[in-house]
Amino acid sequence: MEVIETKLAGVRLIKPSVAFEDHRGIIFEHYSFIDYSEHDVGRFVQDTISVSYRGVIRGLHGDDITVKLVSCLRGRIYAVVVNYIKEHPQFLEWESFVLTGENRLQLLIPSRFGNGYQVLSDEAIYYYKLSAKYGSQDPFSLNPMDPKLKIPWPIRSSILSKRDRGASWVT
Repeated sequence: MEVIETKLAGVRLIKPSVAFEDHRGIIFEHYSFIDYSEHDVGRFVQDTISVSYRGVIRGLHGDDITVKLVSCLRGRIYAVVVNYIKEHPQFLEWESFVLTGENRLQLLIPSRFGNGYQVLSDEAIYYYKLSAKYGSQDPFSLNPMDPKLKIPWPIRSSILSKRDRGASWVT
């Protein structure tokens, strides 16, 4: 596996190693506690899968303790990570990544960072591992359309949940 530091402190892009590929397809190790522990990726207690359709934006969500390891198992997504640590010099800086079922890239997202994504393909399967049980913490939500964030979502006619449409604007 290859671990790449990003411009956001603590956010890492991970490329798992290919175990086997031939004319039938590919087999790769998506996660190994032993290998990922060597890179200080941490322990996870919950796996969650989301299936969404073209144009859907989910997020920007986070909380004070949950670390996430996210990937796109099928399809193509535009993933965004936002530093929401108010006392950090990178507060409200964000970075985007294209995750696909083909590139198998993963993002390690520290606690206190918001993350979200927009589906670029007809359908996408988004997979994430959580270091804390979902809902056990007091989450925060940022409005993904907030003009102060200046996130250039690729698909202009976005589909958002009521929660995300009503999420906080940066003050």
